[in-house]
Amino acid sequence: MSKMSTDLTRHALNGPTMGTRWSAQFHTAPDVDPSVIQAVIQAALQSAVTEVDTQMSTWSANSDLMRLNAAPLGDWCDVPASLMTVITLGLEIGRASKGAFDIGMGDAVTAWGFGPAEAAPDRIKAAMNTKRVPASDALDLDVAAGRLRKTAPIALDLNGIAKGYGVDRLAETLRDFGIMNALVGIDGEMRAMGLRPDGAPWSIAVEAPDPESRSAHSVLTLQDAAVATSGDYRHWVEVQGRHLSHTMDPRRGAPLMSSPASVTVVAKTCAEADAWATALMVLGAEQGAALARAQGLEALFLLRVSQTEYRSLGVGRVFADEDAAANAPGRAI
Repeated sequence: MSKMSTDLTRHALNGPTMGTRWSAQFHTAPDVDPSVIQAVIQAALQSAVTEVDTQMSTWSANSDLMRLNAAPLGDWCDVPASLMTVITLGLEIGRASKGAFDIGMGDAVTAWGFGPAEAAPDRIKAAMNTKRVPASDALDLDVAAGRLRKTAPIALDLNGIAKGYGVDRLAETLRDFGIMNALVGIDGEMRAMGLRPDGAPWSIAVEAPDPESRSAHSVLTLQDAAVATSGDYRHWVEVQGRHLSHTMDPRRGAPLMSSPASVTVVAKTCAEADAWATALMVLGAEQGAALARAQGLEALFLLRVSQTEYRSLGVGRVFADEDAAANAPGRAI
C-alpha cells in the first residue's frame, strides 16, 4: 500500500432511509476537518435519500407517488424531477423486459401485505382478477413539462427501483463534493465509485440465499459499477404453509409461485441493476438468462436444489456466462 493511501483519512457515514439504512465510505486528505464531513456531507447524503423517500414512498399518503395514485384519470399532475426520472426508467425497463418489470403493481403489493396495510383476502382477489394494463400503456408522460397523467386505472409502486435510485443519489451527492472514489449503498444495493485508496477495486459480497443467516456466496470486485440483488429469502408471506416471495408476478397480480432463490445484476447505475434484478426474478432462470444475454446484462441466478443446496448460473463476463460452482469467486468489471 502506498504512503499516499495510508495518509488518507477514512470516513464511514450512515443514516436511516426507506425502513433501513444507507451507508457511504470514502477517504479524504488528512487536513480535511472531520467536523465538515459530519456536519456538511452527512447532512447532504441524508437529504438526498430523504428526498427519494419523500417522493417515492408507498408508506406515506403524502408522498408525491401516492398523490399521483390518488389523482383522477386524465388529470395532469406535476411530477418532481427525480420521480419523473425513476418512472421513465421504470417504463423503459418494463418495455425491454416485456412486462416482467412493471411499476403498476401497487394494488397487488398492498393486497398481499407488503405495504403499510396487512394482507386482505378481498383485495387479493381483486388484484388477481384485475385485467392489467402495462404501466407504459396506462401513463402519458410529458417529460419536458415535468408532468404526467393516468390514462387507465393504475397504482404505481416503485419499490423495485427506488432503493437503487437512492444509491445513485448518494453517489451523485459525493461527486458534487469532489469525492470520486467511494462505496455507497442502501441495504445491500451498492455502487462502487472509482477505486480504493490502494488502487484496488471495491470488494462487495454477493449474499447466499439463506433466510437464517447473512453469509457470502461470493465476492465481486467492482469499479464504477453498481450491484443489486432480488431474492425470495428476506421478505415473504406464508399462504397455506408455503412461503411466497414479495416479488410480484405481473401476469397474476400475486407473488411469484416459482422463482430463483435470488438474482444479482451488475450495471452502471444501481437503479438499473435494481429493476433488472426484479425483472429477471419474475422471468426465472431460463427466460431470464436468455433476456439477460440479449440485453447484454451481467447477472447471477442462484437456484435452489434443496432447502440447503443451490446451484448458480452466470450470464456475462462478470459472472462467466456459464454454470458456475456455488462458491465461484466474483470477477472484476
